[in-house]
Amino acid sequence: MTYQEAYEKLEKYNQTHLLKYYDELTDEGKKSLLSQIELLDLSVIGHNNDCADEKGKIEPLGALTIDEINNRKNEFEQVGIDAIKKGKIGAILLAGGQGTRLGFDKPKGMYNIGVNKELYIFECLINNLKKVVDKAEAWIPLFIMTSEKNYDDTREFLKEKNYFGYKKEYITFFIQDMAPSTDFSGRILMENHDKISMSPNGNGGWFTSFARAGLLSKIKDAGIEWLNVFAVDNVLQKMADPVFIGATIACGCESGSKVVSKAAPDEKVGVLCLEDGKPSIVEYYEMTDEMIQRRENDGRLSYNYGVILNYLFKVKNLEQIIDEEMPLHIAKKKIPYMNESGNFIQPSKENGYKYETLVLDMVKRQNSCLAFEVERKNEFAPVKNAEGIDSVESARKLLTENGITI
Repeated sequence: MTYQEAYEKLEKYNQTHLLKYYDELTDEGKKSLLSQIELLDLSVIGHNNDCADEKGKIEPLGALTIDEINNRKNEFEQVGIDAIKKGKIGAILLAGGQGTRLGFDKPKGMYNIGVNKELYIFECLINNLKKVVDKAEAWIPLFIMTSEKNYDDTREFLKEKNYFGYKKEYITFFIQDMAPSTDFSGRILMENHDKISMSPNGNGGWFTSFARAGLLSKIKDAGIEWLNVFAVDNVLQKMADPVFIGATIACGCESGSKVVSKAAPDEKVGVLCLEDGKPSIVEYYEMTDEMIQRRENDGRLSYNYGVILNYLFKVKNLEQIIDEEMPLHIAKKKIPYMNESGNFIQPSKENGYKYETLVLDMVKRQNSCLAFEVERKNEFAPVKNAEGIDSVESARKLLTENGITI
């Protein structure tokens, strides 16, 4: 991209201030800044309200319960293993997050959750995936999405650890797309003279990032038909679970979501529901008191099944929605920036917006989604905080209860 092309692109959105120090930059700095501008998604500019989809008619969605799954477990597992053996399954690990809330300034997957031995979050997840590989006697392609910030650290760490025994030829890394950060007036912030303030564009951006990296054509050529998407911060996460895969396929659904029964009516989890007859996820803060307390005749909560960010999507369906504009979720944040005098400022309070898309909005764009209930104690050990709820401490306890030496 030339300077003139960059200027014209920015001028349409009143963002030419990004080029204010261009003439003072080194040749390398100029090249870097123009490259950032070329990749810049300016469509977020002007949004200062959360653009989440308007909610339609919300109704409860039942799940394939643990008892129902166990009754057909052998059948489902065989369907899933057959799909894995035929190379139809790929796994997507969303690993862009840093361990900041754990007091750890590295990729969250590199966090050592062990007590008496080293046991890393990445190691827990890869060990779980290797169990499926051993059962199916077939390797599953693993695609790891990092942020721009932690790409090198993640690659170097896994290489140093010999990928925890996973065959490296089945591991592919790709970088999550970034969105610019703005002040409250919609003006894009700068970190320094040649660096635009950017942040990852949310977990809903994984498929566009995947496609932009050239991986969509790669998996189509390889015959992969389904992608299992999961988050890095659940150390009991079972990826490419053949029973889950088999149940989704056998039930004729376009997608699937692992769910847990809520621990309490007001638990802070998104709930898988129906919206205008199609699958949808309602966040805990969107639920009315009536929805939270509503119960079925047998006493069960009507809105009972919370998602744990473990989804199965059909590739051809994702292709059909890739060009659809995803709702934009906007968060007020404290964003370090360079002021108009060229000085770096570390704000003490919220000073701008970060823009994200969410994977839950991809679920809404499917015609059907199987709610697949799993045992919370066996598959849900989030590591979001240093202590308290969903913490390192609670995850260690659950790992131990599941027979994993820490």
